[in-house]
Amino acid sequence: MPHLARIDLYPFKSLDGVTVQSAHVLASGALEHDREYACFDRQGKVVNGKRFAQIHQLRSQFSNDYQTLTLQTPNADPQTFHIKQDRNTLEAWLSEFFQLEIQVQQNLALGFPDDTDSPGPTLISTATLEAVADWYDGLTVTELRRRLRTNLEIGGVPAFWEDQLFADTDHLVEFQIGSMILKGVNPCQRCLVPTRDSQSGVATPKFQKTFLQNRKQTLPDWVNPARFNHFYRLAVNTRIPQGQNSVLTQGDEVILQGLVEA
Repeated sequence: MPHLARIDLYPFKSLDGVTVQSAHVLASGALEHDREYACFDRQGKVVNGKRFAQIHQLRSQFSNDYQTLTLQTPNADPQTFHIKQDRNTLEAWLSEFFQLEIQVQQNLALGFPDDTDSPGPTLISTATLEAVADWYDGLTVTELRRRLRTNLEIGGVPAFWEDQLFADTDHLVEFQIGSMILKGVNPCQRCLVPTRDSQSGVATPKFQKTFLQNRKQTLPDWVNPARFNHFYRLAVNTRIPQGQNSVLTQGDEVILQGLVEA
């Protein structure tokens, strides 16, 4: 039976994730505490893994209340900051690490998702992670999970099952997880981040070429190929209709509903 097998939040954009048993959904449709904080440079551009490979070397850990952040670099002792009370000290520490002026921002309503039109949780199946990891020598599911940074993982289904959660550009696919209604929008376009080791930032040789070849070969026959202007796409972007005061919980059943107009 399709079910929600795992929930991962990324409280600070581009830093380490947190696995949780349940997640509240905000009015915006985003998951509470997901990408709630982010670093920005002096020009107001986000400082993330796409622009700065060294961010992969930065380990992070949040307290249970998401108020305290511990950071560590490979050759230094961990440093702990209260994000609000120690904001200036935190920004100074990050500025030293990146060698540019950093400002930490918080967005409680939406977070800082890459796709603001579809700010709902990204979704993939466990079987898909296993299948894609097998495309590469020595790549584990755990490492691939860190690279892709999706929020929801579906168990009890075959590989690429989630590719049925999007249709053509005029329609969304409505589905239910527990009591929560979600709408699948499109296959997620990947960036440079999955090509790199999540701990060192070192690029995996021919990662994209291998991905493109295998993704094309394994694309299910029933998938609309028009949604793939290229095959470097994996996982599904979603929207959650407003007005649902609910929680997603590991073990929730997943039920397909059908097409709705976009």
